[in-house]
Amino acid sequence: MTLFRRSRGLVAGSATAAALALGVVVLALQFSSAASARSESSSCADAVTGAPTGPATVSAASTAYGRVLVVGSGDHAGCSLYVLTSDQLHAMTSSPFACSDNPNPIGAPCDSILWPALLTDGAPIAGPGVNPTLLGSVTRDDMPFGGSVQQVTYAGLPLYRFIFDEEPGETEGANLFDPVTSPTGTWYLVDPSRGLPATGQAHLQLETAPLGGGGSSKTVLAAVMNTDFSLFPDASFPVYTLSTDSGPTSACQGLCALFWQPVLTSARADAGPGVDQHALGIIVRSDGTHQVTYDDKPLYLFVGDAYIAGLPVIGGPASINGAGATTPWGVFDTIPPSP
Repeated sequence: MTLFRRSRGLVAGSATAAALALGVVVLALQFSSAASARSESSSCADAVTGAPTGPATVSAASTAYGRVLVVGSGDHAGCSLYVLTSDQLHAMTSSPFACSDNPNPIGAPCDSILWPALLTDGAPIAGPGVNPTLLGSVTRDDMPFGGSVQQVTYAGLPLYRFIFDEEPGETEGANLFDPVTSPTGTWYLVDPSRGLPATGQAHLQLETAPLGGGGSSKTVLAAVMNTDFSLFPDASFPVYTLSTDSGPTSACQGLCALFWQPVLTSARADAGPGVDQHALGIIVRSDGTHQVTYDDKPLYLFVGDAYIAGLPVIGGPASINGAGATTPWGVFDTIPPSP
């Protein structure tokens, strides 16, 4: 399932198609050069090129997001590890992993180059600060080099590095709302204590963007994502409320939460200019994560809004695509600025 909505209406003739193709090539080169330029020495960005030769170790390290999981030994010791929210679809429905070697607009396999999977030969080892009961593994048959391998999991979700993390301690993949995966998902660092996303403090601000990619513009409440991502840092995405939510309780669980992702935080959200700080709150979801609320209404991101500026096929200008969306779970809508 691919949810690349921002490409709609962008291709109009060969000149435009050529421009789009050029944009894809440029960004693909940026991604690939991030790894190839450092291929002579070990880097957190190194691609996975074959099956592992021993057990992987997972440890914990201190960051601006709190204690998070990192690779515990070997050439990539100290490199940040991430989970992808939409990988939950595999566990729910046996669908393919959201980050796999399937074709994508970047032109590089997600699971071996863009987000190198943490593989293991044998049971993974819990390093300092890691809960061994949360460590596990899952079989991957979709790696580009073929064959079956085991990928390390934590609290049931597969662990990955990120191509833009060069050195131990870098966190460019933190809170990255990624349209390249299929379906779209958000990458989070991982809290070792319970395996929950280590999000840091959420930030809410106002965003003005056209409705549906081409309608009249509207100013709405938005969340800041892609916190450390150098290509598109502190990107703003509209947030939504759900009509069937009753007070500070979320009715959007399971599959709903994969496509209308909760806005998560590790502390009370910070309000930007024009946003009422007193209206921001927190609820604890059934999985233990903390979701931001506004006037006691839980807030969500829509996967159809994810994009990376500079990549036309899944980019283009910001737009608001979920306003008034009728779904099996209720109607989602944006939040206007406070009077």
